[in-house]
Amino acid sequence: MKFSVCFVTAELAPHAKAGGLADVSAALTRVLHARGHDLLVVLPLHTALDRTGISLEPIDGLDGLSLQLGSQHFRYSILRGRRAPGLPDLVLVDCPALYDRSDLYGSAADEHLRFLLLSRAALDACRRLGFAPDILHCNDWHTALLPLYLRTTCAGEPLFARARSVLSIHNLGYQGVFPYAVAGDLGPAAALLDRGEAAEGRINFLREGIVHADTVSTVSPTYAREICTPELGMGLDGVLRARGDEIVGILNGVDTDAWDPRHDRRLPFHYSPGDMTGKARMREALCARLGLDAGLSRPLVGMVTRLAWQKGIDLLFDVLPEALSRRAISLVVLGSGDPVHEDYFSRLAADHPPLAAYRQGYDEELAHWIEAGCDAFLMPSRYEPCGLNQMYSLRYGTVPIVRRTGGLADSVQHFDPRTGQGTGIVFNDADPDAVRWALGHMAALYGERQAWTRMVANGMARDFSWDTAADRYLELYAQAASRPR
Repeated sequence: MKFSVCFVTAELAPHAKAGGLADVSAALTRVLHARGHDLLVVLPLHTALDRTGISLEPIDGLDGLSLQLGSQHFRYSILRGRRAPGLPDLVLVDCPALYDRSDLYGSAADEHLRFLLLSRAALDACRRLGFAPDILHCNDWHTALLPLYLRTTCAGEPLFARARSVLSIHNLGYQGVFPYAVAGDLGPAAALLDRGEAAEGRINFLREGIVHADTVSTVSPTYAREICTPELGMGLDGVLRARGDEIVGILNGVDTDAWDPRHDRRLPFHYSPGDMTGKARMREALCARLGLDAGLSRPLVGMVTRLAWQKGIDLLFDVLPEALSRRAISLVVLGSGDPVHEDYFSRLAADHPPLAAYRQGYDEELAHWIEAGCDAFLMPSRYEPCGLNQMYSLRYGTVPIVRRTGGLADSVQHFDPRTGQGTGIVFNDADPDAVRWALGHMAALYGERQAWTRMVANGMARDFSWDTAADRYLELYAQAASRPR
């Protein structure tokens, strides 16, 4: 069955990226397009959007449009973004008053308006282009009110008669909570807002989407179960449990073109499961680039991460200095975020040359070098909806060390040297002792070359391509399309 899908997102890699939402948006729409589905991919024309590889074209009749949101009036245009063959065109919403910002997201008083306009413009683009969607695919809180608009302002419109909404939650930690005073900006959709939330003086965009979407998905099976618990439901576990089996977890795939050690364009040396010579050379090159000791007596551990509480960075405060002082590991970290965490890694690198290196910010090339050049990759997350770096690591023969949560639990199996089964090191508890155990266990296995080689080979044999994930999304679309309105 072929679907017409209006896919609305705040991010799409590599053009506008703050996190995993961008990667999923890019990969899923590319695969669906390649399979012949009809797509309208809508996102804001952020000033911060990287226009490399995009040719912008005006669309007849979609210039100088107007929209009233509460007491405020906005002018915007809808442009087409042509991209390379094999990639779906983009539909870009150009509204300088809302998107002329240095960052994709912010905390200004009009933050809710930025994404209300995106949602309303996506529906208007469907109308003006005559695009009748079977599926309106919404992503995270930014577009979570689209199911309400589908049931109110779009109700009775023949163009949307068969449309069903799918809401994908990429991270429940970001919910889009605003004062109830902004309800007037929603128009008729405000009639469906939760009265309990209104009594508390707030609107929770993501909560409304969960309640009103025809189908709800998230980015791994384990995370779909975890968010239905008080521990990880972040205040929304009740409404999620109320949806029951309608909360579907689909493990993300990875971009196997961009992330493949056999022909990764960002690497000077390539390798494959049958010939790992290039990985050894990447290790040497990475150490030389960062001024690290390239000695093979200890494993080189990498991290590419946001420096945030979610990622379990504070669990490392005592553990990493201990391991480095014992010269049990070498370490390279790439990331930014909480200033306390940035200072911690800066001091760690300064205190432990040439065993530790830290680079603040994000560098796509260096991220690929770390995946290829390290022996192991550490992800001590308190929660992780899906995670992609552990899957990159497996493809690159870099042993993931992960906590058993979310997509980490679904993609990494603890290695058992007795049976030779498993792909990484998995620990259960979000505490320093668990991380300490995991690093020690990893270092011991590193010294057992036969076991280590087997674990690496097991990981490189795993298939995390988007073809499998896309199959599941198409099943989800079919389920949503069959729901009565």
